Amino acid sequence: MTDISDQLNELATTAPPGLAEKVLVATGAGRFYDTVAGPTGDLVVGWSRRGVYGLAPADELDDFVARHPRAAPPVHAELPPQLRSRLERAFASGKLGSLRVDLSELTDFQQAVLRKATEIPPGQLRPYGWIAREIGKPGATRAVGTALNKNPVPVLIPCHRVGRSDGSVGRYAYGEEMKRDLLRHEGLDPDSVDEAAQRGVRYIGSATTNIFCHPTCHHARRIQEENRVELSSAASAAAAGFRACRACRPPVAA
Repeated sequence: MTDISDQLNELATTAPPGLAEKVLVATGAGRFYDTVAGPTGDLVVGWSRRGVYGLAPADELDDFVARHPRAAPPVHAELPPQLRSRLERAFASGKLGSLRVDLSELTDFQQAVLRKATEIPPGQLRPYGWIAREIGKPGATRAVGTALNKNPVPVLIPCHRVGRSDGSVGRYAYGEEMKRDLLRHEGLDPDSVDEAAQRGVRYIGSATTNIFCHPTCHHARRIQEENRVELSSAASAAAAGFRACRACRPPVAA
């Protein structure tokens, strides 16, 4: 009996480095993270079989891992080629496309806020109140801001495209400069946005179509300078005979 035990012990060997992680990835069990090049810098991305569950600047890796323990801390692994490809397409287009995100740990309200944010086109801004109104909660502007601040997958879900009610760019969970860099990457000049907001411009109307838009709407940005009408409110737009743009959907004055 002793001989057999000794022989069995001799068969024991240490698993090669990374085997456990490879098994978890192959079976789709567990949570993982890796780094990837984002639009304005390296990002740490977390994923599982349910989709991308987290994203953050790469220099916040330790905080990222600590924030996502669930049953156990996420494991470092190499991004699967298909997921990397979908991430790169999402970063390049500014849209999720076929990339899945996992928002299952959020409330229904938080999920509604973030899903609505994905409808804002790249290079455009909408105020918090726009999202609140669009999801049928017009009085929940502050709660919308809180939900966006807790966005687990920023950049992919573009909370950077939501600004303050006064029309300015506003703050960002990872710093205002990152928000401004992301907007610049998408072709929007945040300084000009803030300058217009300081002048009290909330909407832009077209003297030829009698339609008014949010200032960063692609329709508003195509209006010839001589036909641009700066508006301070939806009420002033209505009083001047303007109709709301169907693309960016500004509020309609009562």
